[in-house]
Amino acid sequence: METDSPSPPMMGLQRQSRAGASLPSTRAKAGAVASAWTASATADSGTNFVAHLSAGPGVTTAAQGQAIFHLSKDGTTLSYKLIVSNIDNVFMAHIHLTSTHGIVVWLFPSTTPDPACLSSPPSCEIQGRSDGVLAQGDITSADLTGSLAGRPLTSLMAQIEAGNTYVNVHTIQNLAGEIQGPIQ
Repeated sequence: METDSPSPPMMGLQRQSRAGASLPSTRAKAGAVASAWTASATADSGTNFVAHLSAGPGVTTAAQGQAIFHLSKDGTTLSYKLIVSNIDNVFMAHIHLTSTHGIVVWLFPSTTPDPACLSSPPSCEIQGRSDGVLAQGDITSADLTGSLAGRPLTSLMAQIEAGNTYVNVHTIQNLAGEIQGPIQ
């Protein structure tokens, strides 16, 4: 769904129309959304983490993003919001382990692994440019996959706190990942 006007849930973030209409910079708006979301999340005394996303190894791009995470006070739910700007043809995003580069959580198109995203061509691609909130949701132990499948959420949190995870956003033109960044 594309729009040339802000929608309330995105708090002013917008996607650029395919016609190339010039829209306001999303970088400042993404920061404002992240700050507002993080401030409201801290009201329940949980813990926050963030990943600043920029060009992956060997990639030249103007794309960037942020992934903001909030661990619930009871430690059973990790809420997230993934915000991107200046990125084209996104088809999936994940949390990876730095040691193996294996996927441990799907973030986009959802937290449930989608085999259609791995088809050629991927059927879950957002064609054209994306600016704004790409995905948001809640991660629980049931959403862990790969080497963390069947493990408690504390296993993922231990990896995050040790600096062993990163977010990677994959596009058609950069299948291995266009933008990425460590979760801190």
